[in-house]
Amino acid sequence: MHTAFFLLLGGALARFLLRHPGEARTPWIIALSVVLAALYVLGPALGPGIGTRPTPRRLTWLALVVAAWVVLVVLAPSFAWCAVPLFYTGLRTLPARAALVLIGVLTVFVVGAQLRLAGDFDPNLLLAPPAVAALATAVFVHMERQAERQRALIDDLVRTRRELAATERREGTLAERQRLSMEIHDTLAQSLSSQQMLLQAADRLWDADPERARAHVRTAESVTERGLVEARRFVHDLAPADLAGGGLDEALRTLAARESEAGLAVRFHAEGTPAPLPDRVESALLRIAQGAVANVREHADATAAAITLTHLGDQVVLDIADNGRGFTPEPPRKSGVRGHGLPAIRARTRQLGGTLTIESAPGEGTVLSVAIPLEAS
Repeated sequence: MHTAFFLLLGGALARFLLRHPGEARTPWIIALSVVLAALYVLGPALGPGIGTRPTPRRLTWLALVVAAWVVLVVLAPSFAWCAVPLFYTGLRTLPARAALVLIGVLTVFVVGAQLRLAGDFDPNLLLAPPAVAALATAVFVHMERQAERQRALIDDLVRTRRELAATERREGTLAERQRLSMEIHDTLAQSLSSQQMLLQAADRLWDADPERARAHVRTAESVTERGLVEARRFVHDLAPADLAGGGLDEALRTLAARESEAGLAVRFHAEGTPAPLPDRVESALLRIAQGAVANVREHADATAAAITLTHLGDQVVLDIADNGRGFTPEPPRKSGVRGHGLPAIRARTRQLGGTLTIESAPGEGTVLSVAIPLEAS
């Protein structure tokens, strides 16, 4: 419609200059054409009008555009068909009833201009402009209804997807809890129950039959050993799954690749000679990296981030840097450990005897550095 408006305006101006060269009104026609084009260009700068309440500025703009067009039509009827794009402008700017009134007024001017150009009365000139106006209005209304249905459908799909994701998370959590409860019941609980019975039997026989009592104690010791193995297996199973593939370096590389989407590029770099790290150090550093990258994605408005793991022999250092909007770091506060926030990162660092350093300033990005001494781990 914008392109059609300028084509019609240019065509009408060219037609006027070819058919009426050198007339006294020609400078006025050229000036009004330029003014109308400039006013029309200002429309998008005033913000969207469709689906929102028209602002006084936008109403004033529309009134000026219509007024300039009316004066042009009065001076040169060939500018009448520029009204068709103005139909859509009115429909996009005004409420429905006001837009229909405006379209009616524009149509009357178009009919009058066409009859002036023709000289004689022609029924087609009387009927064609209202038909065009009705068709343009019907097409616009139909498109708006389709767009509204599409927006409603998209909202329903997004809401349904969120509800489905929440349901799947709840079901997954319940299933995992049930699995762990069954595992604990069948292994650790049974082991503890056997230990209790054996130790109670040993206590009863300790004076009467010391040999059998010691046998019960040895059996209880064997059951305890098997229970310890099961407990360690549980700890291993509950560790981050990404660490099962190939250590912390590979897990961080996988994290960077997984998070590099939707406008954020994340890269991973390792420095120093890789050395085996204790399981709890690897697990904590991976969780810290996940939380830091989640903070970057949710709050930093960054386009790039870098994860760097440096092996220094006596310590390991994890750096997460981004080019986001940054912030002014605040002193640590005592708070619960929740989510992926800085309190959780500080708590995990403190549990390993490490240090957390945050360097940031508004508009200059952020660098989060965690140093973990390996002797303390």
